[in-house]
Amino acid sequence: MTTKKVERRIKIKYRVRKRISGTAERPRLSVFRSNKQIYAQVINDLTGTTLASASSLGLEKMPKKEQAAKVGELVAANAIAAGVSAVVFDRNGYLYHGRVKELADAARNGGLKF
Repeated sequence: MTTKKVERRIKIKYRVRKRISGTAERPRLSVFRSNKQIYAQVINDLTGTTLASASSLGLEKMPKKEQAAKVGELVAANAIAAGVSAVVFDRNGYLYHGRVKELADAARNGGLKF
């Protein structure tokens, strides 16, 4: 059973994904935010492959915004190691605020361009 809030996020997600797609030159940086963790993937939608990823699962205990910033740095480092320097940001229906914004800013500071 899904709540109205989740249904609203999924509607926004589909509306955004109509226009955003990751290519080989500019893959998609997708963010998933759960109550306790945050995950990020760099995805080439043409082939359906994940080029780089990072999550807060193995990190030490810290505030959630700091976790998100650390994941942003990790995904940027992993993407650059995989040969990706420019991405398209997919906020996945979440507001660009709080943890999602922290992750995006940290990925930019880590060297990704979007």
